[in-house]
Amino acid sequence: MTLLQVMPKDDGTDVLLRTEDITEIAAELAPHGIRLERWATVPLAGDAGQEEVLAAYASEVERLSAEGPYPLVDVVRLVPNDADPQWPAKAEAARTKFLSEHTHDEDEIRFFVEGAGCFYLHLGDKVYAVVCTAGDLMSVPAGTTHWFDMGTRPHFCAIRFFQEEDGWVAEFTGSEIASRMPTLDELLAPAPTS
Repeated sequence: MTLLQVMPKDDGTDVLLRTEDITEIAAELAPHGIRLERWATVPLAGDAGQEEVLAAYASEVERLSAEGPYPLVDVVRLVPNDADPQWPAKAEAARTKFLSEHTHDEDEIRFFVEGAGCFYLHLGDKVYAVVCTAGDLMSVPAGTTHWFDMGTRPHFCAIRFFQEEDGWVAEFTGSEIASRMPTLDELLAPAPTS
């Protein structure tokens, strides 16, 4: 379920807009130069590696790489592994790495092959929380203040597009804004019943 929730930057409990309509979400983001589109998903094995994932989406990857240009493409996968006693620590380290507001020197482009993650876009006086799921392509322009939450039990596989090897390194703003917004887990939690 792709989801957009818009909140004032000072109050993550005040929901200005919440929608799962992909057309409406794309229309809300477009004026800010943010691209959201849907690609058809391809069934893959749960342990498909980088080569298999890139081969399955070869025509889409080639098209988008040429548009950029984005000559560097890779696949990142993080899935729960309860058999690994180190997995909770690895998951927490991966999650906290980009959980604070930051920018990048180049566009941040991700296609979600499976699972989910949330981009929080700090645009003017609002925060746009965009939950991306399998089939979503999200492109955030260079310099956009944002953060990313993969949840307390990360499960996602994404194709990443880059212009340069170090262009995606995060430059943190030092803002505490992320602490005032609902987490991915909270955004996806069922609404309380009365």
